[in-house]
Amino acid sequence: MELTGLKQKFEELFGKGDYTAFFAPGRINLIGEHTDYNGGNVFPCAITLGTFAIAAKNDLKQVRLYSENFPEAGVISFDLADLDHKKADSWANYPKGMLRYLKEAGHAIPEGMDMVIFGNIPNGSGLSSSASLELLMGVVLDNLFDLNADRLELIKTGKRVENEFIGVNSGIMDQFAVGMGEENKAILLDCNTLEYEMVPVELGNHAIVIMNTKKRRELVDSKYNERRSECEEALAKLQTVVSVGSLGELDEETFEKSKEVLESDVLYRRARHAVTENQRTLKAKAALQAGELEAFGQLMNQSHISLRDDYEVTGIELDTLVQAAWDQPGVLGARMTGAGFGGCAIAIVQKEAIPAFIENVGKTYEAAIGYPAEFYIAEISDGAKRL
Repeated sequence: MELTGLKQKFEELFGKGDYTAFFAPGRINLIGEHTDYNGGNVFPCAITLGTFAIAAKNDLKQVRLYSENFPEAGVISFDLADLDHKKADSWANYPKGMLRYLKEAGHAIPEGMDMVIFGNIPNGSGLSSSASLELLMGVVLDNLFDLNADRLELIKTGKRVENEFIGVNSGIMDQFAVGMGEENKAILLDCNTLEYEMVPVELGNHAIVIMNTKKRRELVDSKYNERRSECEEALAKLQTVVSVGSLGELDEETFEKSKEVLESDVLYRRARHAVTENQRTLKAKAALQAGELEAFGQLMNQSHISLRDDYEVTGIELDTLVQAAWDQPGVLGARMTGAGFGGCAIAIVQKEAIPAFIENVGKTYEAAIGYPAEFYIAEISDGAKRL
């Protein structure tokens, strides 16, 4: 749906008004998976798939929201004075949480607003539609009500909505990538300190292909919290022999020297993934800066193997897609992206090989899994903004 269609919908629902258009991207993580809550680095970028909004203030002290992705829910409205989480408000709890926490932080939002949104991020695909919606609302409120909110404040508010309002125990990567993204650059982000570096991604005659398993990933119900507590347990044991605040502070050598204290193969493998994956983010930055795309692709492959064998968060759908991608000509590297247990994988593919790549990987996947995958070619985009 184009912006014109969204404007028409806005006028149909809320009348003609002085409205403004906004966009917030989705994100992929190029490398550095399940490292964010382990105090390591992540390496995400914003993508051209995302969430669009048309929004305007109203004088009703009410917020009225409509999504073209959930038309059956109709207009969801709530009072500015009643910003509690309500299950019945479904997707609108994400913008509602942003509104609540920004007001609590002392930002003046004295009147209501109307908003119509449409997202072209596949639902439950792990490309971060929730962070896209959170930062979209942050940018809308910032613009409509002149909040002068610092971008990092909006990012941290989005994470708080995810953790406290929605109840998903996730790190800050998604909101950071959606908030700070820049065209053709990835972000090497230290999740401990929030220090970050923008790294140019020059793919030359290659492009990023996103492969969607079409298996929905429900983070709250997944094994995400289980993996997190396994890593916390491993860290606590390691801290009896090494002085570190997080697994991300360990290099591979120190980790291997101290592994005896872990006492269990599962804890060893979980922690080994966190440590080695964090090191891979640093190697990936160096490879991209040196223009060594093949080395970068190899690191992606190693990342997937570690997520499959040590962290055990891939599953047959993601493994089938990634293996099929590895088997194609013109592929530099492929891996799952996001939390796993379904969702998406990414591959870096020679542009002229992409049509055959999609056809062959698609056939292999459908034959093995019984239903088709979906493919998108992603460009690296700017972060959340007014259009």
